[in-house]
Amino acid sequence: MTDEVSGRSGSGIPGARAAGGRSARPVPSSPDATRRRVLAVTAAAGLGVLTGCGGTPSRARPAPEASPPGGSRSSPSAGTGAPGPSGSATARQPARPVKRRRPELPRGGRELFPRYRLVGFCGLPGAAALGRLGTGEPGQRAAEVEKVAHRYAAGREPLPVLELLATVANATAGPDGTYRSRTPAATIRRFHRVARDRRALLLLNIQPGRADVLDEVKALRDWLVHPDVGIALDPEWEMARGQVPGDTYGRTDGHELTEVARYLSGLVEAHDLPQKPLVFHQVATSVVRAQSALRPQPGVALIKSADGIGSPGLKRGTWQRLVHDLPDGLHTGFKLFYEEDAQGSRLMTPKEVLALRPQPEYVMYE
Repeated sequence: MTDEVSGRSGSGIPGARAAGGRSARPVPSSPDATRRRVLAVTAAAGLGVLTGCGGTPSRARPAPEASPPGGSRSSPSAGTGAPGPSGSATARQPARPVKRRRPELPRGGRELFPRYRLVGFCGLPGAAALGRLGTGEPGQRAAEVEKVAHRYAAGREPLPVLELLATVANATAGPDGTYRSRTPAATIRRFHRVARDRRALLLLNIQPGRADVLDEVKALRDWLVHPDVGIALDPEWEMARGQVPGDTYGRTDGHELTEVARYLSGLVEAHDLPQKPLVFHQVATSVVRAQSALRPQPGVALIKSADGIGSPGLKRGTWQRLVHDLPDGLHTGFKLFYEEDAQGSRLMTPKEVLALRPQPEYVMYE
């Protein structure tokens, strides 16, 4: 069979049967399929080093309020009631309201597009196979992605992105049977600090396994109330009953993506946040069903990122399939793999990526 993603041929791996009796889409027996199996195992091992792997939620500590959303803290009263020169108490004066500056994106403004082009690295510390962000020190990777981002400016302001795997699909069920682990809050906090220091965005990537996607997003709420934190979904790792990560492609649909966007929109409104990115990586047309049901939500920038490993020609073919007949209000992204894309071929150049139409507004390296 021919891989819809890479165009490579392979015999195919028998897919598990999904809930409702529908057959899971088999993953081709190709470099993509091999990589998926390796990643599912590596992810579990990487998180095991970080936190003893399990299904317990990783809750962030409450964020310090530099200025609470929707208004400023109460300021001390202008009058104290202390006796004046005449011996009489001075009249209590009402506190003068302090004008609060609305939260902005890391490099200014409240809307991502068309001002910025996002360029990022993805990964998880301790698991180099999961992406560039998992190698070396986070500060070094942040400095590197800054340089890469400037190569993609092309008339826009570059905005670096650190896409950290916050929920990672596992090849084993785990104690709660969800086939996923959550990255510890301490790790997220560390990367959030680096992102703040570098004036970058932090995207929290979710590979849900068999867990509910919206539950995984809600578990990250303490981070999402910050103006510089967004969400990236990896629906190829969203498994139905009977499916195991690494054996088959998972899937989502426009209704579920709209549900997540609506939740983020509620946070944006409640906390007066700037526009929040919601990325969904798509490796094949089958991974996102009922795309026409996707509905943009106020304060949320929906970004469809074309995934898939291969030569420049194969990646262009994937791109053309995935961006065909895009719904209104949907932005585009493009994913590159430093090692896998170069095996037997070469990595696409920024000039080649920027020549794609529509031009990608988020470029991510793994």
